[in-house]
Amino acid sequence: QVQLVESGGGLVQPGGSLNLSCAASGSTSSLYARSWYRQAPGKQRDLVAVLRRSGSTNYADSVKGRFTISTDGAWKTASLQMSSLKPEDTAVYYCAAQGVIGGAIQNYWGQGTQVIVSS
Repeated sequence: QVQLVESGGGLVQPGGSLNLSCAASGSTSSLYARSWYRQAPGKQRDLVAVLRRSGSTNYADSVKGRFTISTDGAWKTASLQMSSLKPEDTAVYYCAAQGVIGGAIQNYWGQGTQVIVSS
């Protein structure tokens, strides 16, 4: 099992920057992907960015060039660096991770952290 805890959300002005962190504990060696999702009020939860052990990444079109996903060398802490923030980036951001334990794919979620972009 893996536990995820996010931090770093808050209120930021349009055009500003914010860094989110996601600390993983437990069977982190089983993880093969770390990702960030977000859910705005009244909308579905959408993928923002994903980083795989291979080093490949994917980003939602709406955040390309503004957001960067990364992890530390031990894959215990994943980060989402957000810049040039827009009001439409306002959402609850969820850290997620995917791993394999006992041959079965496991999906893990953090509790979410609120990001508000407003002047």
